[in-house]
Amino acid sequence: MTRRRLLQTAAAAAALPASCGKKHLPPPPYATLADMDSMLRSGQTSPLLLVEHCLERIAQIDKSGPRVNAILELNPAARPLADSTSPGPLHGLPILLKDNIETADAMQTTAGSLALRNLKPKVDAPLVTRLRSAGAIILGKTNLSEWANIRSPNSTSGWSARGGLTRNPHRLTHSASGSSSGSAAAVAAGLAPAAIGTETNGSIVSPASACGIVGFKPTVGLVSGAGIIPITHWQDTAGPMTLTVKDAALLMQVLAKDFTAELRPDALKGARLGVIRGQCGKHPQVLALFETALQKLREAGAIIIDPVKLPNMREAGALSWKAMLIELRTDLNAYLEQRGGDVRSLAELIAFNEQHRETEMPHFAQEFFEQAEKLGTPDIIAAGVAARENARLLAGPEGIDAALQSHQLDALICPTNDPVGRIDLAHGDTNERVASTPAAVAGYPHLTIPLGFVDALPIGFSFMGAAHADSRILALGHAFEEVTKARRAPQFREQ
Repeated sequence: MTRRRLLQTAAAAAALPASCGKKHLPPPPYATLADMDSMLRSGQTSPLLLVEHCLERIAQIDKSGPRVNAILELNPAARPLADSTSPGPLHGLPILLKDNIETADAMQTTAGSLALRNLKPKVDAPLVTRLRSAGAIILGKTNLSEWANIRSPNSTSGWSARGGLTRNPHRLTHSASGSSSGSAAAVAAGLAPAAIGTETNGSIVSPASACGIVGFKPTVGLVSGAGIIPITHWQDTAGPMTLTVKDAALLMQVLAKDFTAELRPDALKGARLGVIRGQCGKHPQVLALFETALQKLREAGAIIIDPVKLPNMREAGALSWKAMLIELRTDLNAYLEQRGGDVRSLAELIAFNEQHRETEMPHFAQEFFEQAEKLGTPDIIAAGVAARENARLLAGPEGIDAALQSHQLDALICPTNDPVGRIDLAHGDTNERVASTPAAVAGYPHLTIPLGFVDALPIGFSFMGAAHADSRILALGHAFEEVTKARRAPQFREQ
């Protein structure tokens, strides 16, 4: 332990009541949920000390120093909650939430937009109710790509009018990816052990892989989508963003059901894994990392089928996008109307952004919003329904399911991402490859786990499976993680 760390530990212990004793210690900087839970259960630490630890990290790394800028708002009740948290599987554990997940407390829920600042939700989203009932402490809200990156094709991931720009903690000049940028960056930087993100297409797995952490997009519908600012209910889902697969499973047992029982170190033995080469990209260094991982999988007893064709993906993606803009207008109008306030429709939101152009649109406009607003006629809506049905058929039964069944596979695998590009607010994202569309359109589970680094930027490894194969996907990922141990703490490089 360094002298600085010893002094921090001594200061923290001195601040505690005498009854706490010397054994009450802050966790290490990158303690996992499981680590913190173990410390709590053994009496080594307390919920309040965990909260103080996270708040200190946020002050030192997020709001000063490297200035990752992942945290949009802190919960002023976090300390009092730490003194009165409920018993449960997440007792005393601090969790961050993406700022499109409703909380009925002092914090706001805005999707990063100034338009929703002045009207707070009246009730917690069901997933928040579950977290609180399990004893979790809601520490704060994370920044995101405004409106979950559905406002403009020229957007910069990680930027919102309310929160500014979130940066990648591994290389601060580079993108944290979107739209759960703040959630991923916060966990990677050790600001909290876990966060809840949301995904429509890539918004959990892309920032998780780009920031070098675990991200799990569960089967759509497994986690309640109520109380989450929508894009389309056909693809939207919340999911855990954590340091380990075990931690993701610990959160899933509260958000949905218990998947921890199948987390065995030998889960890869005899598993049949299909390499979807069409989703692997062409980046030579990424492919080299992937080939090394394939060898480790074989050594762990997995059976690798390479290649496996994933049919219909381009057509499924195009149909999904056609449907998504139509569904955005319908779903967002319904959400804004029931929420109330000054902005009650997509049309009113567009007008608000125009009226506040200097603050809302200094870097990019709202072309997707404007396109969606034109798609409200009955014939267009009917065409959207047909497009969605075909997209789900092509991506699911005739896509992922067909590939799995043709080779009797447990999962499909590929590198999640290529290295993210430099942040460029003037021109928007550089749009590197991310393998997210197949599972997103089908609504199937997708897990990304750290694979390695290219030019000091993290690369992820993806497991995708059939609908409701969440438990199996997490088990495979947990065993893979134990074999590779590829996660590294960020260096906060300024280049």
